[in-house]
Amino acid sequence: MFDIGFAELLIVSVVALLVLGPDKLPTAVRTCGMWIGRIKRSVTAIQHEISEELRVEELRRTAAISKEELDKELKEMRTPFKAAAEEVDAAVKAVDTSETPPSSPAAEDQKHS
Repeated sequence: MFDIGFAELLIVSVVALLVLGPDKLPTAVRTCGMWIGRIKRSVTAIQHEISEELRVEELRRTAAISKEELDKELKEMRTPFKAAAEEVDAAVKAVDTSETPPSSPAAEDQKHS
């Protein structure tokens, strides 16, 4: 991130010791470390949330593509069954129209007499 070498850290430490003094320097360093830790945790949490959202979005995209493929396959598989069902319906209608209505039992008795 930043290219800070040992020499730069040594200069900053000496200046901080001269400005703050030996009494306040440990407290200032502790406070600075605490804030840096909070910032790092916040950045890590944000990165984690972003990567999780990207993962979820990728899963949604993959699921949508899979759904489209499955819908296409389902449509292809329905075609022969739909044609067969239409043939069966046509055959049933043909059988229904060719049948004579059933005769009543009284009509049967009159035929036999």
